[in-house]
Amino acid sequence: MANDDATERYAALYDETYGAQELSHALPKSGFPAAERDPRRVYAAVRDELMLDGNARQNLATFCQTWEEPEIHRLMDDCIDKNMVDKDEYPQTAELEARCVRMLADLWHAPNPEAGVGCSTTGSSEAAMLGGLAMKRRWEARRKAEGKPIDKPNLITGPVQICWHKFTRYWDIEHREIPMEDGQFMMTPEEVLARCDENTIGVVPTLGVTFTGEYEPVKAVSDILDDLQARTGLDIPIHVDGASGGFLAPFCAPDLEWDFRLPRVRSINTSGHKFGLAPLGVGWVLWREEQDLPEEMVFWVNYLGGNMRDIALNFSRPGGQIVCQYYNFLRLGRDGYRKIHGACYLSAAFLAQEIGRMGPFEVVYDGDPEKGIPCVSWKMKEGVEPGFTLFDLADRLRVRGWQVPAYTLPANCEQQAIQRILVRNGVSFDLCSLLIDHMKDAIAHFEAHPIQESLGKHEASGFHH
Repeated sequence: MANDDATERYAALYDETYGAQELSHALPKSGFPAAERDPRRVYAAVRDELMLDGNARQNLATFCQTWEEPEIHRLMDDCIDKNMVDKDEYPQTAELEARCVRMLADLWHAPNPEAGVGCSTTGSSEAAMLGGLAMKRRWEARRKAEGKPIDKPNLITGPVQICWHKFTRYWDIEHREIPMEDGQFMMTPEEVLARCDENTIGVVPTLGVTFTGEYEPVKAVSDILDDLQARTGLDIPIHVDGASGGFLAPFCAPDLEWDFRLPRVRSINTSGHKFGLAPLGVGWVLWREEQDLPEEMVFWVNYLGGNMRDIALNFSRPGGQIVCQYYNFLRLGRDGYRKIHGACYLSAAFLAQEIGRMGPFEVVYDGDPEKGIPCVSWKMKEGVEPGFTLFDLADRLRVRGWQVPAYTLPANCEQQAIQRILVRNGVSFDLCSLLIDHMKDAIAHFEAHPIQESLGKHEASGFHH
């Protein structure tokens, strides 16, 4: 019996991974497991389930990074135990965050970059909320000083992604979102002006509209608000949602005026894990000057042995992404970012040209670096009935692993379907050429096998920010 027990224990330790008894049944799905398991086998089983996800490199819906240098992977391992909020325990990680803030202040032409005012966040959505909250607090302080009510704040945006809808709902702000119209898919100065009043806490242009990829006209909006102030005294600030464009325009459209060169721009948010090329989980928010960040938004926290300034909405969060952001700044510099993003724009131009040649499609935005981010968006030509919809095409491309989202536009353009490709670092020219071949193959498939019932917007592949 003793020998039998020893044999069983030996077999349990040294069986081949997939020959092991503990992998001879499905993994627990709801009940909490009772016993421990061999780490190698558990890793193998979990890794196998992850194979059922899509290939992230072929996900042309996401703005987020899906390829990183080996050094980034090593730094993330080095930082797996670093808590960003604990600046007393990890002072050098906190110093690297502060360096990134100052470097971004320099990149975005803040009046005094050495005194850069801002912080890292878990993503651009949290950063946007902090920028929006600062606008609300400044507006409230001004209204209180004037003896006026603060119960009806409003915020003006163009067609925005969900984080701004969350902000206005969570903080009880009227959201004056400029709707899309036929042929007009973003904010215009005239539409902004028509919505401004004494309760407007700010205007938010987007540097890279989620739906099409185009930059909204920050300079023109700033000019019209300058004129409004000269005529009426209303001083309405601008917060730029630079989630994507904040890491693109400085390198690929350096003459475009959208940042702190415009005095009316008081704050900017961006996403480090998009075109900042950092791993998932880091955003940034910066204010023009110290006075633009209300003091009541700053918390001095006595926690884990030190008194620390804290701005972000989240508390404990990983430090590795911030360290990797600093690595990218050192590793690439302005020239490196320009080369990487420039290659993305070249690939986007190639895609736009080839898609435009296919026949049924009309390119909405072609990836012009002066006008938007490196992406391509298109729709069906008016009057063309190719026998399939953009939703059908998106679904067919998934057969080859590609995620190329098709979606309808928001208010006033709900019937207009758009398809979009986001070109980011790692989406190489060769991959783009293969995608074009697969798009042609898909169209040929539809011609050979006519669709009996096309997919609708509710059945199609999802749209992702």
